[in-house]
Amino acid sequence: MSGRVTCTRAAAVATVTLSNPGKLNAIDFAMWQRLAEIVGDLSTDAQLRCVIVRGEGEQAFAAGGDIEEFLHRRDTVDRAMAYHGQVGAALQALFDCRLPTIALVQGACIGGGLEIAAQCDLRICGASSRFGVPINQLGFSMYPAEMAALLRLAGPATVLELLLEGRILGASEALAKGLVTRVVADAEVVDEASATARRICAGAPLVASSHKRWVRRLQNDIPLGQDELRASFAFLATDDYREGLAAFLEKRRPTFSGR
Repeated sequence: MSGRVTCTRAAAVATVTLSNPGKLNAIDFAMWQRLAEIVGDLSTDAQLRCVIVRGEGEQAFAAGGDIEEFLHRRDTVDRAMAYHGQVGAALQALFDCRLPTIALVQGACIGGGLEIAAQCDLRICGASSRFGVPINQLGFSMYPAEMAALLRLAGPATVLELLLEGRILGASEALAKGLVTRVVADAEVVDEASATARRICAGAPLVASSHKRWVRRLQNDIPLGQDELRASFAFLATDDYREGLAAFLEKRRPTFSGR
């Protein structure tokens, strides 16, 4: 039976849930397809301001790919390329998402699950969460295109530690190595992710998207040109900028329109 990826909305926040009961939310091919579709649609929704990605239940965010599928989905080079092309499309959709994204991690966040979390802007996890990529015990290597996000997030030393040892990290060690943003008590992780989303939604949405773009651009070694520097002041022409200044001077909370 195939797993599912579902989406629910509450006000300006969308929650995307990975669900594969009985397999710790292991991600099958259909789920990778659906994840790409859902996130792509959410990114263009002007009514939304934040996306939370989580696993169903409290046992796992996602315990990797669905290994049973590998016997027929990745048994030749051509089929493996097609399979990982779809994985890449889902991960790229998360990376390209216009909206801020939060990975709400409970339990196991392994393999493909860690790849998904790494593409999110923030990763908030419970204290008993576990992280790793123990594929050295399965005899296959990580697809290079999927390794890129982990390298950006935690650097080569941590990535090599994960891949060469196949060790599973606890939440505190994952935090120290830069794999997660914040660790809270297990009972508080859902509330903390929701509170984080509310703080994001309270800010100017155009500014959030701009900050995402600039953080990624500044990781590129190419120096900024004058046109780019001028473009960084595009906010001067927005309604949100005028509203933000007016609200500050009038000592009230701003109401941003995303324009």
